Amino acid sequence: MKTDTDKREIIIAPSILSSDFTRLKEALDTIKDSGADWVHVDVMDGHFVPNITIGPPVIKCIRRQTDLFMDVHLMIEKPELLLNDFIEAGADMITVHAEACTHLNRTLQIIRQSGIRAGVALNPATPLNVLDYSLELVDMVLIMTVNPGFGGQKYIPQMTAKIKAMRDRINEQAPNVLLQIDGGISTDNIAEVTAAGANVIVAGSAFFNAHDKAWFVSELRKKSAFGGKVQI
Repeated sequence: MKTDTDKREIIIAPSILSSDFTRLKEALDTIKDSGADWVHVDVMDGHFVPNITIGPPVIKCIRRQTDLFMDVHLMIEKPELLLNDFIEAGADMITVHAEACTHLNRTLQIIRQSGIRAGVALNPATPLNVLDYSLELVDMVLIMTVNPGFGGQKYIPQMTAKIKAMRDRINEQAPNVLLQIDGGISTDNIAEVTAAGANVIVAGSAFFNAHDKAWFVSELRKKSAFGGKVQI
């Protein structure tokens, strides 16, 4: 597991979902060359969300092609059944959805006991209190700022208040936990979401549609309102 990356004001994690999968190595090199920090990998099963993407064999290929920190977001039912496959494929962090886990604490413990980082994701309509007894088990909370399943959606404005509320909980209960957001993030709203307290930013369509990816990453950093440093 990779642990020593530079301290950043924000961590930027482009989502490979929005890339051309026939040119995966090129997309991974583009992410690294842009100055981004992580690669975000969305795994969808066609049940928990309506789309289907990739599984452990492709994760293993990605691992062979890049040394970037690999942030794997499981949008699947019963993730506990496939955790070992994704761990063995080379994920550095696995994020599961609270809505998909019958026994959330057990699932998070399995991830952490494997020696990698554990995250928990919440859909837009899921209340924060589902984490009341799990926050100490996570390295990162992911607030979905669109309904998951498809790239290119617009940011849901009501999520800014949710990000702020989650940041307040983290600061009070577990200040080392990262707060990630995913969905509709661009240079137009980066100041708003980081002011609310997000410090890990997933960008998919906005990143891959940018003519100059390095400029896009630089603009996200420049316009960020988050003042603290993040150690990953």
